[in-house]
Amino acid sequence: MSDTLLLDADLRASARLLARVGRLTIEDEPEHYRVALQGHPALAEFFRTELGWTLEVHEVAGLIRLHKRRQDVPADRGPRLVREKQPLAGTLVMILICLACEQLWRRPRMSVRELMQAIAQVCAADTTDGRLPYFPVVVGDDVSKQQARHNRQSLGEALKILVAEGTVTVDADLDRVLAEEDGDLVVTASRDRLATKFSSLSPTLLQLDGLAPHQHAAALSAESLLDHTAHTAGDAPTLEQRRLNAIRRLVDDPATDPRDDDTDTTPYLHTLTGRERALNAVAALGLTATVRRDWWQVTDPSGQSSGIDFPNGRRMERQAALALLATLPGRDDPTAPLTLTDITELFTQVRARQPRWAASYERLPALAHAAAAELTSAGLLASGPDHPDTWLPTPGVHLWRVRVRQPAPPPSPAGTAPTDPAIPLFTPATADATSTPDAAHQAQQGVDG
Repeated sequence: MSDTLLLDADLRASARLLARVGRLTIEDEPEHYRVALQGHPALAEFFRTELGWTLEVHEVAGLIRLHKRRQDVPADRGPRLVREKQPLAGTLVMILICLACEQLWRRPRMSVRELMQAIAQVCAADTTDGRLPYFPVVVGDDVSKQQARHNRQSLGEALKILVAEGTVTVDADLDRVLAEEDGDLVVTASRDRLATKFSSLSPTLLQLDGLAPHQHAAALSAESLLDHTAHTAGDAPTLEQRRLNAIRRLVDDPATDPRDDDTDTTPYLHTLTGRERALNAVAALGLTATVRRDWWQVTDPSGQSSGIDFPNGRRMERQAALALLATLPGRDDPTAPLTLTDITELFTQVRARQPRWAASYERLPALAHAAAAELTSAGLLASGPDHPDTWLPTPGVHLWRVRVRQPAPPPSPAGTAPTDPAIPLFTPATADATSTPDAAHQAQQGVDG
């Protein structure tokens, strides 16, 4: 790895935030926005040469935006919601975001009832041919109260996403207003921010209607119409495309398999040049890479570029995930599929030794699902492609060792010795929950494990 970093130290924090959320606004991140505005030539050059991403500065709108280009779009990535444990916004919410922006571009200030009525009229015009969903917001003869409430809530979620990214503002609580049929508030949009939302070529010029759905991401990722028409879905990616895809995964994802590209006979990250460039790009952002021959684990000590805080936290689901992780490397076949029944049996054994552990979970399969989801988000498990409730351990499980510490027993009365020594939760010998020092040293030196 080169001793000279590709980014100045003052720009790393802003670059990490841009890599995570794709935008910096003057009102939400004033300090990072100011630093990125001053150093935007260096940031733009770094993202262009190392990742193939375009950085745009809109001083009038008070916005710096990073346009990401990924044909292998992560299926679990997108606008996130907190309501009712639904992490990703649904299809209806994403459609309503587009329709709301269309109406607010015409009238930047309007009441939410006017907005709902305008969207309902647009949907009604294109519902018959299946272009847009049916969107009634008022109870009627053929519209149930539950359906109307669901549509109003979906519009509220769409507006929340637009408020969170700084595109619109509202003058009242969205949940309270949209819960009532006669509730109302004023939505105000920034036309400068709306103008920056276009991040791809025109869908009409790209002729998306004539393409299969699985080709839409590649078409929308094209830099020009010539790029879109020059390459078909069956063409093998060029060396430059393979290089960019590999390094983009390192920056975007917590873990990367260097051999997961079937079209790449020699994985780019296995070459001396590829490994050197990847380590330089990761180090320029202030990230830490732990490298094995079959696995790259990337973490952010600052926590700015990732929403993953594993293994920190005292939640019961996180404890269960660590309990599961402690047993994965010691199995007879560490790569064998892991079923929901296997995880439930493990937690049953733990509860037999510690009856009060995870007492809030009456059903251990629910806890097993939550623990597997924690490890999946950290790149330590992968969902089984063929069978539900089945997970495949990744090579990343070998980079962790977990030690379970139990609370000390209460002091015994004077003159008496404790009768029952503490029973360990896990019989195999383990170490602390952290990446192994050898692997971390190899990552710094750029040497395979």
